[in-house]
This record gives sequence, structure tokens and C-alpha cells, in this order.
Amino acid sequence: MTQKNTAIITGASSGIGQATAKELAAKGYPVLLAARREERLVELKKEIEAEGGKADYRVTDVTSAEEMKALAQAAIEQTGKIDILVNNAGLMPLSYMNKLKLDEWDQMVDVNIKGVLYGIAAVLPIMEEQKSGHILNVSSVAGHQVMKGSAVYSGTKYAVRAISDGLRQEIDPSHEIRVTIVSPGAVATELTNTITDDDVLDSFKSMSDSMEPLQAEDIANAIGYAVEQPSHVDVNEILIRPRQQP
Repeated sequence: MTQKNTAIITGASSGIGQATAKELAAKGYPVLLAARREERLVELKKEIEAEGGKADYRVTDVTSAEEMKALAQAAIEQTGKIDILVNNAGLMPLSYMNKLKLDEWDQMVDVNIKGVLYGIAAVLPIMEEQKSGHILNVSSVAGHQVMKGSAVYSGTKYAVRAISDGLRQEIDPSHEIRVTIVSPGAVATELTNTITDDDVLDSFKSMSDSMEPLQAEDIANAIGYAVEQPSHVDVNEILIRPRQQP
């Protein structure tokens, strides 16, 4: 059996990141958990180790290129290689543009776009030296379709898709480096807790009443599928939404 090396997961303190960490640890990857909430990371590390997995954590702000580079170096110290980066950290403070929530716009650009870029910058030189690795960037259904209230958020998630596909095309074909875009639809996570626009919250409530959302584990299972494919298979994008979501 091929030895599995470190999988880095950003935004690992809750939701999709937390579920993905558990999924990859169960598949035998030593996971390096990254987020800002240390108490959540400590708890998740204990849960994974109680199930027989290997986990470590590093408190990390994805909007800092220096902290992301240090995260990658910590992964190298853990197993000597980085097999996987899941660029999952994200914010979704949806709002109508005429509310002029500039601080929230800045936060989304910093976390959703720059955080992904800094993650790529931290691991790509290492993966090119290894000639192997897998980068998974979490976009969204909102990166395929804009709705009222999602203009800036959708802009960041369209950017993630563009960055990911550009990276995929630039990879040296002799290297076993893969790039996957993961685009979830409505998922029951803490993301909606960042919404401060009451008009958007009202529309979310009516939508949630009409369908059963995905669970974080559903997305983690899809990520698990992508990373476990043979090295000649590159799952370019996974678009996954609740059956009842338009």
C-alpha cells in the first residue's frame, strides 16, 4: 500500500473542513488542521486520534501568506511530504449591494480569494519538487450562478473556479499534481451565521423551509472520492447540491 502523507485542511474548526478532516483521517492520511479557533482544533484532534487517526493542528489565519507558508512547512515536518491541500476556509456574509457593507466585502475577498491564493503559493513549490500532490479548492454553487444578495460572494467563488482551472492548465503534465474544484450547494454549516443583512436572512429562511440541505459529511464524502482516484484520474470539478435546490 502506498504511504499516505500529510493532508492540510483549512477552515477545519467546523462544517465542511471538520468533516473533511475526519474523512481523510479515516482514509489513512495524517491530517494537519488549520483554523483560528484553537479550542475547536484541539477538540477535533482528540476526536480523530480517538478513532485511530493521526492529527496535528496549527492556528492559522489564511489571509496571511507568511502563516500559510509556515503551515506548509509544518506539514513537511510532520511526514516529509504534502499529499493534499483542501483550501476550505471561507466566509459568506451575503448582503444586497445597496447596504454598502464594505467591511464584509473586504473580508470575503481576503479570505475567499487571497486565502486560496496563499494556500496555493504555500504548497505548489513543494508539490512541484515532489512532482505529486492534490489541491482541492472549495468554491460554491454561487460560483456558477448569481442570486440576489450574492453578488460579492459569488464574485469570490467565481474567482476560485477561475484560479483553479488556470492552475490545472499550467501544471507540468509529467507531474502527478491534480486540481479539483468543489462546488457545494446549500449545506447546513455555520456559514450563514456571518450574514448580517436581515433581508437576505429572511429569504434564506424561506428557502431552508422548502428543502433539506446537505450535511457537511456529504461534501467530505465527495472530497474523499476525488482524492482516492488513481493518479491518472483528475476530477476537475464536483458540483453537488441538495436534490430540491433549484
